[in-house]
Amino acid sequence: MPVTSAYLNRVFADVEKRNHGEKEFLQAVKEVFESLDLIIEKRPDLVKAGIIDRLVEPERSISFRVPWVDDQGILRVNRGYRIQFNSAIGPYKGGLRFHPSVNTSIIKFLGFEQIFKNSLTSLPIGGAKGGADFDPKGKSDGEVMRFCQSFMTELHRHIDADTDVPAGDIGVGVREIGFLFGQYKRITNRFAGILTGKGLSYGGSLVRTEATGYGLCYFTEEMLNQRGKSFKDTPVLISGSGNVAIFAAEKAIEMGARVIALSDSNGFIHAPGGINLDLVKEIKLVKRGRLAEYADVERSATYHEGRGIWKLQCGIALPCATQNELDEEDAAALIKNGCFAVAEGANMPSVPGAVERFLKAGILFGPAKAANAGGVATSALEMSQNSIRLSWTFIEVDQRLQEIMRNIFKNIHDASAAYGAPGNLVAGANIAGFLKVADAMLAYGVV
Repeated sequence: MPVTSAYLNRVFADVEKRNHGEKEFLQAVKEVFESLDLIIEKRPDLVKAGIIDRLVEPERSISFRVPWVDDQGILRVNRGYRIQFNSAIGPYKGGLRFHPSVNTSIIKFLGFEQIFKNSLTSLPIGGAKGGADFDPKGKSDGEVMRFCQSFMTELHRHIDADTDVPAGDIGVGVREIGFLFGQYKRITNRFAGILTGKGLSYGGSLVRTEATGYGLCYFTEEMLNQRGKSFKDTPVLISGSGNVAIFAAEKAIEMGARVIALSDSNGFIHAPGGINLDLVKEIKLVKRGRLAEYADVERSATYHEGRGIWKLQCGIALPCATQNELDEEDAAALIKNGCFAVAEGANMPSVPGAVERFLKAGILFGPAKAANAGGVATSALEMSQNSIRLSWTFIEVDQRLQEIMRNIFKNIHDASAAYGAPGNLVAGANIAGFLKVADAMLAYGVV
């Protein structure tokens, strides 16, 4: 929808000029501005203080060379990034992504989204993101280790437990976090909570691996309950087959759902009677294989190359793969085929036109910055455990996660009603996340 505020339109024109060609970042900013249009006239203090002018500009943008040597002795060079976007409510917090698609626009979009997501958790963490255009797929453990050590050799000067605490993201799992943490410890001679997603033997938290997927389902459950619906006996489509998708499937099945499809970058499996999650875990988490192998074992399932998972009939759709994976055509197919709820497990997986279709059709829609906040929430809980040198049980962490996700739903639902967009959880998430950060920025003066 068009933004009517002259102030917001002026700021967005400046953002476009300064960030020309950064389509993902501009898309994220525009989506937030459409929501802030509902409140900006009621808060002239924010305009006078130039809060949004400052909000869209990262506090610090770092890019650096990452040289490393492959197993053949050949020197390779990648580019590393850390965008420290906003620290108004706490230390910078956000993942590191190792993937060939990583560029300035993607890291800035992710960092900008992280500001609001982290604010919604009600925990004291600011927004940041980082990564590199390095692909760990097909690399040996030695190559991944040498890359991570080179990456941390530069990154270590910009992070600290009270300044910036990165986590994992696409391409950065427990293996990569271990190599990164080991290099930090080696360089600094400090054992500090400067990364989350660590192994349990050196300061990690229980539930962290499952957190984003579990949190997605806890949020979705609250959203469904508000309409008198539930996961029980409902066919569910989940895109992706990494940690988020797999543990969303695990929790959805536990809640009584029938997960009938998962995907990877090559295609998707369709199992009308419900997927065999143990087999998926064996293929993806243990063997690091492709989903095509699933249909070779489970003859009742079919494997399909390419896109198309959103053309299947379902009640609930959980996009958990990557940004802009679900377009207008996919949205139309989901609506036509009986889908009544969509909740985003990945970051910005639905294009703006798809979101608009969902909202117009009255589909329950949980935006990523709220629905997938469980990962960063549990990362913040890991930070807390590191600070007090204690570890909480699985049940304790999971209970805290459930409470956080339920509070997120309540807060964004209430915000959407309070500012004239009842039931629009996109607007509610943007407004609720923004106001906490904006009030903190006002308190600091011009910094």
